[in-house]
Amino acid sequence: MPGMKLPRYWWLAGIVVVLAVGIGLATRTEPTKLAAGPALSAGAAAPAPARRETRPTLDPARFVGEAALTHQVAREIPDVLDQLYCYCECDKHVGHKSLLSCYTDGHAAT
Repeated sequence: MPGMKLPRYWWLAGIVVVLAVGIGLATRTEPTKLAAGPALSAGAAAPAPARRETRPTLDPARFVGEAALTHQVAREIPDVLDQLYCYCECDKHVGHKSLLSCYTDGHAAT
């Protein structure tokens, strides 16, 4: 919309999500057999590490444009975002646990 001012860091949140998706896809590996320890049954994956952020992400329908897109992506790859830290050090100032936290309280849309 003409004359509408976008939130200050909306573009940065989009870039962070795109990078997180890229990192997640680039580091994706096929499951391998463990050298020691209990054997996994065929088709069973190793248990995922517990997430630091347990709150659900905000509904993308609450946002428009790229903010809605980034919230949708965050909802699709929460485990990847939970392994990353936000650029603005919100873990120190707002009490966030990971980049995923930014998508649980609206911080990513500001």
